[in-house]
Amino acid sequence: MNDSDRTPADLLRTALSDDPSRPLVTYYDDATGERVELSVATFANWVAKTANLLQDELSAEPGDRLALLLPAHWQTAVWLLACSSVGVVADLGGDASGADLVVSGPDTLEAARGCSGDRVALSLRPMGGRFPQPPEGFLDYAVEVPGQGDQFAPYVPVDPDAPALALPDGSELTGTQVVERARADAAARGLGPGGRLLSALPYDGWEGVSAGLLAPLAGGGSVVLAPRLERLDAASLDQRKENERVTHTAG
Repeated sequence: MNDSDRTPADLLRTALSDDPSRPLVTYYDDATGERVELSVATFANWVAKTANLLQDELSAEPGDRLALLLPAHWQTAVWLLACSSVGVVADLGGDASGADLVVSGPDTLEAARGCSGDRVALSLRPMGGRFPQPPEGFLDYAVEVPGQGDQFAPYVPVDPDAPALALPDGSELTGTQVVERARADAAARGLGPGGRLLSALPYDGWEGVSAGLLAPLAGGGSVVLAPRLERLDAASLDQRKENERVTHTAG
């Protein structure tokens, strides 16, 4: 960990320099049986590609507002850090009609159509697959992102004291505040290097995005993101915790 980190993107850069091969996000969809594990390096590569898509293809600039209409998912975690990398405000579950651009899953396309700017859709299919038929008026993330660069550098330095994350309760946090709260949450949970936090919380507020990404990242740990964990019986849940070397739980 680096005490000088002031944005979520800074936290990821520190994790990448410390140990790029360690797991960072392990995602389970217990409705489909999907399991995806991303090391710090693999996650950072997805973030860089997504940030390049934002900056170069969508012409996003610092201060732009992106309505993030996605559930708890490893690709949502990628978008949160990509927004931080560019300086775009990630508006969690925000009103698409007031946003400069919108990112939608398959279940929120109608709400996303309220955005007059660029619209990106994610199928959320296993392995980041494409839509069988791209939704009209949307870019298919799975088509657009693979060709983006593997390294990212912002055209304009990101201001850590500018708004970075807008929450459904109407509050907004700067990059610095996000880092401070994530570190405080990691400390409160006793989550340090090597810790593995199993989170079943939705990404519908601070608690969910903290447990589901930011606190483990700030604490030098990792997250096992399983938003459909209720589908498991007690024995299967215990086996999951053992298999994934879970040290902490949320939700």
